Amino acid sequence: MQSPRTLVESVERHPALPSGPEERFAGYGVMGVPFSSGYILALRHFPASSVGPGYNSVWIRDPAGVWTMHSTAAPGSSCPRYFGSALGSASTGGISIRWRNDYSFSVEVGDGVDLSWDVTLAATPITRLMSAVAGSVPERLWRNRTFLRAMGAVAGPVLGAGHIGLTGRVPNGQTFGARPRQLWFVRESTAHLRGHNLGQESAQPVQDRLGDFWIPQRGIFMIGSSVFEPFDPATHLPAEH
Repeated sequence: MQSPRTLVESVERHPALPSGPEERFAGYGVMGVPFSSGYILALRHFPASSVGPGYNSVWIRDPAGVWTMHSTAAPGSSCPRYFGSALGSASTGGISIRWRNDYSFSVEVGDGVDLSWDVTLAATPITRLMSAVAGSVPERLWRNRTFLRAMGAVAGPVLGAGHIGLTGRVPNGQTFGARPRQLWFVRESTAHLRGHNLGQESAQPVQDRLGDFWIPQRGIFMIGSSVFEPFDPATHLPAEH
C-alpha cells in the first residue's frame, strides 16, 4: 500500500468527485482525535467540491461540548452548510496543512484561533484490511444506505473506535453518505490551542456526535468522498443562524 502522503498528492493533482445529483466532496481528513483534556480536533481537506471552491476545515470541540468550525471557504459552501445548527460558532480564515514526511503532517490555524496540531499516521494489519475492503466496494453499494449502515456497524468495533456512522442525517437536516477508500490510524497527535497543550489522545467518557455523524473514539485518517442531500431551504437549516 502506498504512503498516505503519496496518495494525498495524487488526490491533489487529480481530484475526482463521485457522480450523481447530490452535493459531493472528495479529499481526505482526520475524522476526529479525542484528547485527555476533553478537547476533540478534526480536519477536512476537500480539493474537490460540487458546491463551491475546494477548502480546508478544522473542527474543535471544547471540554464543555461546544463545537466550532474554522474553514477557508464561506460557511454556505463548507462544513457549516451541514453542521451549522450544532455549532457555537463558525469562522472563515487561513488554514495550512504541511506534510513533513510520508506519514506525518502539521496543521496551523491562525486568525485568532491559534492552533498548532501535529499528526503522525500508522498503517496496521487492520487498517490495511479495511482499506482493501473499502477499495473493492463497487459504486452502486456506496449508494445503498443499508450497506453503509452495515459497514459502519462492523467498522466501529473492528477499528476499536466506538460507533461509526457512514450514513444518516446531519444537524442541518440533510442526509449524508461517507465513502472511505483508504484509512490509517493516528499513531501520535499533539496540539496546542492558544498556547495550551491539549494532552494525549484519549477516548472520551461519552462518545460525541453531530447528528448521525459520530466522532471516532480514536484518531482515524481517511481518504475518500462524501455526499449530501441537496440543500432545500424549505426543509433544511441554513449554515448560519
